Amino acid sequence: MSPRPHTGHDPRPAARPRPGPDDLRRTFEAVPPRTGDGDEPFADSWWGRAWVTALESLSMDEARLARGRTYADSGKVAAITVTPGRVVAYVHGSRPRPYRCELRLRTLTDPDWDTFLDAVAARPGHLAALLTKEMPHSLADTAAEAGIALLPGTGDLDPGCSCPDHGRPCKHVAALCYQMARLLDTDPFVLLLLRGRGERELLEELGRRNAAHSARERPAAPDTPSVPAHEALADRYLPPLPAPLPVLPHPAQPPSYPSLPGARDPLALDHLATDAAARAHTLLTTGLDPLAGLTSWQDAVRLAASRPTAGLTATTRALYRELAYATGRTTTDLARAVAAWRQGGAGGLAVLETPWDPPAGPFDRARPALAAAGFPRFQPRRNHLTHPGGTLQLRFGHDGRWYGYESEPGEDDWWPRATPDTDPVSALMALSGS
Repeated sequence: MSPRPHTGHDPRPAARPRPGPDDLRRTFEAVPPRTGDGDEPFADSWWGRAWVTALESLSMDEARLARGRTYADSGKVAAITVTPGRVVAYVHGSRPRPYRCELRLRTLTDPDWDTFLDAVAARPGHLAALLTKEMPHSLADTAAEAGIALLPGTGDLDPGCSCPDHGRPCKHVAALCYQMARLLDTDPFVLLLLRGRGERELLEELGRRNAAHSARERPAAPDTPSVPAHEALADRYLPPLPAPLPVLPHPAQPPSYPSLPGARDPLALDHLATDAAARAHTLLTTGLDPLAGLTSWQDAVRLAASRPTAGLTATTRALYRELAYATGRTTTDLARAVAAWRQGGAGGLAVLETPWDPPAGPFDRARPALAAAGFPRFQPRRNHLTHPGGTLQLRFGHDGRWYGYESEPGEDDWWPRATPDTDPVSALMALSGS
């Protein structure tokens, strides 16, 4: 995005859903436009791609599907609400008033769910995969063997739209379907909700059935002879511990992670493992953990900021997606925080996220200094000084430095830019030059 450091396939549909009234309603906020070349797929997972295949089997009109892809890429799909058997969203078309789009999918019957849940509970790996938001092929195969179709087949999706186009689907519904593929890509529980059951209910029921299944298969424990208490508590000779192994001069390389269907991105795992090895090596050699004071969010931002700055590669996008999901943030939140971290470390991140009221002195002298340098009168608010045009901003940090921020005209969407400086005029000159 411009000026955001994102290209290609944007995983932002993983944004946290706004909570619905119960477990059977989830609303996902609108996704900003993509800014790549348009050739990136809408889904990376096999189940997300299967959804796209089901959509494209609805229509013989490639032109409508192409327009739908363009609408989805352009951010014309508003918030998406998912309930059992139904997906609803408003899509902005050529007219001022958006169209109401709807997509229906048959829900599973109670006997279908019983069959499916029993089949999944019999294999603990399936439950473990769902807990990590994955849907392995074997899970879908298990359901299919039981006669349960989780993914839609040809003709299973039933579209509807308030526009006058009677195509099945029209370009507005096609855009909604493509955005749904992104949601499914990051959370297969959305598909299960469409089929009729919410995430909380499914996990509770799967846990109960898995425990019952394990209890039935656990062999009876053999009789163990009792030991008198005085014997159990008697002092025993314990040999001394062996000498610790010598510490390697450098952290070892992590193992090579294979690329498997439904598995985590191997290069993102490699990056996380390399960072953990370096941190452990520092702890072994110095006895100190330089990152011990960081919160989980700060540490996630630090990890993302360690990636190369020249654009987002596929590996970096995967790492951003993993870190954003683990911290409950969006990838846009993470990208903005990374820019602040590169600007000033943990202090730069605090300037981004925590406004404060600075004392009189340096802050109060900044406005006259800017005016003397020929700049227009900046508007103060807490530790912020904002250009009257609304595109440039200086923020005063606890370290006494001024941090430059920039926003698109008319947008309250501030991004860290340039290098901070103790002199507000120098900081603004660097910001203007960037």
